[in-house]
Amino acid sequence: MEDAIDFHGAKVALFADDQLLVYRRDNKPDIPFPDMWDLPGGGRENEESGAACVARETHEEFGISIDAGALEFVQHYENWRGASSKRALFFVGQLSQEQVAAIVFGEEGQHWKMMAASEFLASNQAVPHLQERLRDYLGQTA
Repeated sequence: MEDAIDFHGAKVALFADDQLLVYRRDNKPDIPFPDMWDLPGGGRENEESGAACVARETHEEFGISIDAGALEFVQHYENWRGASSKRALFFVGQLSQEQVAAIVFGEEGQHWKMMAASEFLASNQAVPHLQERLRDYLGQTA
């Protein structure tokens, strides 16, 4: 399904047991959602697949490799910038505790942590459209 649509970028909710990998965005007024909790992912480069996009972004941001086989869910959404933009992909996958232990945080963002999904969903400091997408996923798998 992900290869059938033209998309601009992708995000991924990565779980290790019942904890979600999140990071605090930089606190710069010129970026979208400054100082908010975000999920790994970002813009598509060249013609990469959605899985390749989130794998590359996760490696750049956290220094760990994720396998496409660890991605268990993908859905496409309207871009938060509006309907005139390309679609966005949202993945969900699993991390091992070994991967979490191997995280080396990159230069984007302030810090990372593992957070309960319920905490991310309840936070007024989390990127709102990613909260909606995670709620959609959890509603489909509950």
